[in-house]
Amino acid sequence: MSDRMFVATRKGMFTLSRSGKGACRWSISGTAFLSDPIYIVLHDARDDSVYAALGHGHFGSKLHRSSDGGVTWQEIAAPAYPEKPEDVEDVLCPMRGTPIPWNLELIWSLAAGGADEPGVLWCGTVPGGLFRSEDHGQSWSLIRSLWDHPSRKNWFGGGLDYPGMHSICVDPRDSQRVTVGISCGGVWVTGDGGNSWSCQSKGMWAAYMPPERKDDVDIQDPHLVVQCGSSPDAFWSQHHNGVFRSADGCQSWTEVKNVQPSTFGFAVAVHPHDANTAWLVPAIKDEQRIPVDAQVVVSRTRDGGETFDVLREGLPQDHAYDITFRHALDVDACGEEVAFGSTTGSLWWSGDQGDHWHTISNHLPPIYGVWFAK
Repeated sequence: MSDRMFVATRKGMFTLSRSGKGACRWSISGTAFLSDPIYIVLHDARDDSVYAALGHGHFGSKLHRSSDGGVTWQEIAAPAYPEKPEDVEDVLCPMRGTPIPWNLELIWSLAAGGADEPGVLWCGTVPGGLFRSEDHGQSWSLIRSLWDHPSRKNWFGGGLDYPGMHSICVDPRDSQRVTVGISCGGVWVTGDGGNSWSCQSKGMWAAYMPPERKDDVDIQDPHLVVQCGSSPDAFWSQHHNGVFRSADGCQSWTEVKNVQPSTFGFAVAVHPHDANTAWLVPAIKDEQRIPVDAQVVVSRTRDGGETFDVLREGLPQDHAYDITFRHALDVDACGEEVAFGSTTGSLWWSGDQGDHWHTISNHLPPIYGVWFAK
């Protein structure tokens, strides 16, 4: 059972602890970086460190680490792109025709390396670069094998101007096997620690592309990719135009068609010990991006996507326009507690896999991410 929860918002980071009072049993116990946008928080269970990625707009992205659970923080190195060689041509965005920059626009994902790799961290960024650190984030190296891959010329931005790497999954059986998700660039897998990569989005399809290109693997827009801890060959992805599942380590994907009330959304979470159980927060896609019928619900499957329960008890069901971003839904290490936050600053928690929801707060800044301490 987790004893802490971290919430990243447009105006700072919030640490929650169990209060032992009331039905919810969670309360805010600490704040950090108030007024600064926090895009990603990582709790590294290997040494109990906490990492926070800040976005300062014109002043760039910053990265901080805490060794005392978020009480005090130390600024560490942010990933930096090497200078672009003069003899290397620009990669142009295929949609906009503008050059993809060689500089850090946003830190969009963080992941701890394997248990056998103390100090190793992975960092995904906008404009699509993947970085690795071997010294707890004191220094970073761009994974050139992916950045220089010929297929990168096909990547483009979805909601953002440039491609973004939002998902990093390190295989618990083999720390050299890493899976990343890119909008819009598909799902990529390495089996040798980043020396080589293959695009493994087969089975996904893109409604936003011409019919003859909808199955192209390297232009897919997975909004998030998550891996089941106890069944690491099992993955779920909330895609721009559907929900997909893989049971063979991303070699192939199968569309899940029975999601109610909608197949669109940003977030997905999978039970850590049951690959058939997953949660989604559905919405209306593209132009509207609001909950269906202005009712906040969570969809849960316990049979691998064959059927879904629409969970709404304790959630607002009248004129509710909350949207949940891709990192703002999480399940704890036991698989019993689920929490999610919204763009309106609401934060909800369930202690019974979503059957009943309790409001932690309705007054936080817009929420970018929610994570249980693992």
